Amino acid sequence: MGVGKTKLTKMLANTFNYETLLETPEVNPFLERFYQNRKQSALPTQLFFLFERARKIQGMRQGDMFEPVTVADFLMEKDRLFAQLNLDADEMALYDNISTHLAVEAPTPDLVIYLQAPVSVLYQRIQQRAQGSDLALDKAYLSQLVDAYTEFFHYYSAAPLLIVNASEFDLTNDQQDYQQLIDFMLTVTSGRHYYNPTPSFI
Repeated sequence: MGVGKTKLTKMLANTFNYETLLETPEVNPFLERFYQNRKQSALPTQLFFLFERARKIQGMRQGDMFEPVTVADFLMEKDRLFAQLNLDADEMALYDNISTHLAVEAPTPDLVIYLQAPVSVLYQRIQQRAQGSDLALDKAYLSQLVDAYTEFFHYYSAAPLLIVNASEFDLTNDQQDYQQLIDFMLTVTSGRHYYNPTPSFI
């Protein structure tokens, strides 16, 4: 959250004339309650996200196989990552049972871009964005999320991975930052790669 993944997804789709597959957290009726009381509302929040992402992926898989490439602002695996962080053991067992029965077969990405930034940067951006329930997000929970993502991508090997230092990455105001990322991204065909943007000066 706050790292710029949805913004980058839309920009990539616009640049290459691709379709988008976007998260819609604003439609989750449990999310605001989750930020007010995470323990009490974690399970319905996670299950809603699980069903919503499964529905979107299923819809994409049933579409025309000749449709343009799709750019998504999420991996299906992230849902379980959040679940492990927020659910207790019994809730996690129920979540896994439901997830197994959904049998969601998400396509393997051609490339995964992991935008990485420190908690302090993310928290500042979230507060500046000032959208609804995001304002209730505390630094301690955000730090747990960052640690969970760091561990997840440390072992990730299902697809080519591009790890981007997004601390100084200005997608909104600097076209040069974006173009430099595009140029580097197009060289990635396999394995794990790291990208540190070159600061642009006026």
